[in-house]
Amino acid sequence: MPATLFRRVLLPALLLLAVGWGLGAYFETNDDTAIIQLLRGTTAAVPVTDLYLYFHGLGAGLSWLYQVAPAVPWYALLLYGLLYAATVGAFTVLDRLLLGRLPGPWIVGLLVLFFLVAWLEHGFWFNYVRIPLLLAGVGVLTAAQRPASRAALWLGLLAFGLGWLIRPSAAVLGLLAAVPGAWWLSGRRALPILGGAATWAVAGALWLNLTWSPAAATFRRLDVLKSNLLDFQLYQPAAALTPPDSLGLAAAQHWLLADSTLVNEAFYARAAPLPAPGYFLRTIAPAKLRLALPQLLRDYFPLLLLLAVSGWLLTTAPGRPRGFWLVQGLFAGLLLALAAALKLPPRIALPLLDIWLLGNLAAVLPTAGRRAPWVLLAVLALVAGPYAYKTVHRAAVLGQERQQNQLLRQQLTHLTRQTGAPVPRLIVSDAFEATYKAGSPFTEGIASVSQRNPARYLPVAGWITLHPSQAAWRQQLTGTRYFPESLRRLAARPDVAWILMPTTAAILNRQLAVLAGPRVRLVPILPVALGRATGEIQARHAQSGEAQAYKPWVDSVE
Repeated sequence: MPATLFRRVLLPALLLLAVGWGLGAYFETNDDTAIIQLLRGTTAAVPVTDLYLYFHGLGAGLSWLYQVAPAVPWYALLLYGLLYAATVGAFTVLDRLLLGRLPGPWIVGLLVLFFLVAWLEHGFWFNYVRIPLLLAGVGVLTAAQRPASRAALWLGLLAFGLGWLIRPSAAVLGLLAAVPGAWWLSGRRALPILGGAATWAVAGALWLNLTWSPAAATFRRLDVLKSNLLDFQLYQPAAALTPPDSLGLAAAQHWLLADSTLVNEAFYARAAPLPAPGYFLRTIAPAKLRLALPQLLRDYFPLLLLLAVSGWLLTTAPGRPRGFWLVQGLFAGLLLALAAALKLPPRIALPLLDIWLLGNLAAVLPTAGRRAPWVLLAVLALVAGPYAYKTVHRAAVLGQERQQNQLLRQQLTHLTRQTGAPVPRLIVSDAFEATYKAGSPFTEGIASVSQRNPARYLPVAGWITLHPSQAAWRQQLTGTRYFPESLRRLAARPDVAWILMPTTAAILNRQLAVLAGPRVRLVPILPVALGRATGEIQARHAQSGEAQAYKPWVDSVE
């Protein structure tokens, strides 16, 4: 086997497999499991083929595959296959930059250290958002490195296109991050790949806006508003709220988004508008940056050090690419803007840092002399030890979290047989979602209902409740889409089990109070048998899977 083929194709596969075998693989958030459940039809009337916001076209194929061979982890196989392709692309870019500057065995060593320090997390702490960012950025850089090759151009466009289909906004962010590196690699000859990817993005956005149904368009708008409030914490407290809006804010605060008469676009405009610029700059942005920047330094000090070293190498070089320091400022500004205005979780931060570093190396290695690769190799070796310790510690923490979550799901599933029929046909709950984190992508973390339990699962909390499939399923189950009435009818059925957190039960009871007729009391089911475990569920449920920097609201649940 040629040495270049080993370094670019086989070595990435061996490293990904070694990490999976040695450290395991864990979901970073519960989003992936929620998507899988929709595709399988676990949380919908029928398997969902259109996720609207993600996996355009790919969702239908995955849903079909799950019906043909339900035991195969199709979601993980697709995304890890694409992660492998992005890894091959990154190794190819680095290998071409290092050829002639380091002996072959030392190139292997540098690539291994780069993977362990700057890439390992993508497969180990997995989230689907990483894939479109990496595919788009690395695909553009790989194509720009061989501007005369039509095959490289088409492969780059294919990589960007697949990333765009998975999540358009993430792919566009990856494209923007790759522009400087692509320009440094080939100058104006990079315009075909940059222009082709931009054309795809614009045409795709037009296609989506022209083909979305009214329900899908509403879902998209509500998802953005929900994210502004809960994910991005962009909210200036209203001076006064009406009782319905107070209830709506309490519901939205706890991810109870299904009642469209309570939590809708008009509600967000009244109760959770975007803040005035002064309030954002004085209150929201500083609070979010105080949380994000230390975490960025703590989690990714190797990448930040390598970026600093790349700048130092260019300061001592006889020449440097035009605009290098301007690009460094723009990248730093992008990270600060994302952290302050949106958020900068690991699934966004590390891919951006990787693409930034690859672009810098495209500028540094051809101009900084023969010592540059050796300096980079030395820095990688220096930081590999501390980062390895940090990674092993994280693996231990995630392993414990997975075990706790599996135990919690077993206990919750056992409770369903005590709260409804001996074998309930439907479970209504908000408790399982908090236990999906740290699940295995290849066993798909789906244990909210055990395989031996034939019950379906109707979630009452989370972004999934905004998906149009949920209202359609409530219509099928109860004859109405109106959320409070559908709950009242479900509560009267003997084959339905309820597992609710206390706050959720209190909010749902307030929503049910608007109905005429007999009152249905939804009692939170938290028996003593669960002990400390239920407290952990509540804590994770309140955190919504990630640390919150800023919560200006007041919980108004009675």
